[in-house]
Amino acid sequence: MADTHSQPSVTDPGDLEVRLTLLNAALATKVVCVRRYTRHALLAGGACHEAMRAAFGLHARDEQGHALRLAERIQQLGGRPDFNIGGIMSSGDTQDDEGRTLVELLRENLEAERIAIASYRDLIPYFAERDPTTRRLLEELLDEEEAHAAALHALLKP
Repeated sequence: MADTHSQPSVTDPGDLEVRLTLLNAALATKVVCVRRYTRHALLAGGACHEAMRAAFGLHARDEQGHALRLAERIQQLGGRPDFNIGGIMSSGDTQDDEGRTLVELLRENLEAERIAIASYRDLIPYFAERDPTTRRLLEELLDEEEAHAAALHALLKP
């Protein structure tokens, strides 16, 4: 006899709450990323750092797009997007970046991208059978995060 209790069904309200919680956590992380990339773009001023400024600005806009896509998916599932980032702020997200080198900023952003990549890789199997639409969204976001990480890594090379 098949075990019908091993995975909640797509219509299980408890499972829906778990999915919404996971997606809202991913959304909050994207909001933090937008803030960090925007802050770093502003710090990377000057003609000699224009490539860094442009890269950080582009990544901020990409992350904002990711946040919007996650928020839309949360709404499609009947949830309410939660843009509150209070529970996930780390010291790196609130610290004063003045005086930090561009290499330090690049490394911080690269580490954040690696964390996002790992998070999406963890979430995708959870959503695989439960919610294929969300799984595809997360796979698309994962591809974009991997591209961000590769671009940041390339900027770190001498």
